[in-house]
Amino acid sequence: MKFIEHELSGGADSLRIAERPTPSVGDHEVLIRVAYAGVNRPDVLQRKGLYNPPPDACPYLGLEVSGTIAEVGKSVSRWSVGDRVCALTHGGGYAEFCVADGGHCLPVPDSLNMAQAAALPETYTTVWANLLANRAFESGDSILIHGGTSGIGITAIQLVKHFGGTVFTTVGSADKASFCRDLGADTVINYREADFNKVIDEATTGRGVDVVLDMVGGKYVEKNLTALALEGTLVQISFLEGSRLEIDLAPIMLKRLTFTGSTLRARSPQAKAALIAALEANVWPILLNQRCLPQIHEVYPLAEASSAHKLMESSQHVGKILLRVSG
Repeated sequence: MKFIEHELSGGADSLRIAERPTPSVGDHEVLIRVAYAGVNRPDVLQRKGLYNPPPDACPYLGLEVSGTIAEVGKSVSRWSVGDRVCALTHGGGYAEFCVADGGHCLPVPDSLNMAQAAALPETYTTVWANLLANRAFESGDSILIHGGTSGIGITAIQLVKHFGGTVFTTVGSADKASFCRDLGADTVINYREADFNKVIDEATTGRGVDVVLDMVGGKYVEKNLTALALEGTLVQISFLEGSRLEIDLAPIMLKRLTFTGSTLRARSPQAKAALIAALEANVWPILLNQRCLPQIHEVYPLAEASSAHKLMESSQHVGKILLRVSG
């Protein structure tokens, strides 16, 4: 089969089409003929050598796909050959065929096409796990979501609004600000023109927000702690500007804050399956009603994976970036 290989610690131009044997299927796994694969920030970090996959993971790129099931492991009962699914994968999604745990697959909602379906597993599971499954966010809360036009940001804005929250979000341009307002964000802050701490302080009369969802890290960590209300929660899902910093942690004690975070890929298969099941039960009905839908920025052919990574690194996209394999 064809797949995308990359050099260790290589640039985007190191991504290239190659061939390797179609992966074999374990007892609890399915083989998916890939229609589309999602491109995510962890893919870029892995390519750069900054995000090593777990020892049991496929070493190749690609954490989410949509497609049709081509083979079923002997212990898999839910799925059959020919079923249309999207799946959270343990790597290897940039390929014509990909293996996924049967418990990490979801039916493609009837209201969505295969491209939209490929944009669901990684992003929606991440938002569900970090905001809703752990009750970091509850109805009535206010939340600051950084990177409002990223895949995570768009998903979080829509789900938080659906479940009764007030959304503050940060963006880097007027066009992106307009996009987030159209999604339903209550207050959009262009970080190139305004300090989000000052905007939040004025908008909440000094109270702050209940939750911050951040993927930036670096200098944002201390600013996020400042933005939080009493007994607020900072949820960290990435560190694009670094995880090592000098910081005053006194606000955690003084405001009784919670500072938490997680990664998705390193969780056990059972833990991922539980999140996937909860996502299907709680979010799939919303998608079927044509609400909280993924937003697709651009779709590239598999052979142009390097262009997809360059776009991701530029941060000029608004929504998800996909690779078209057989869709």
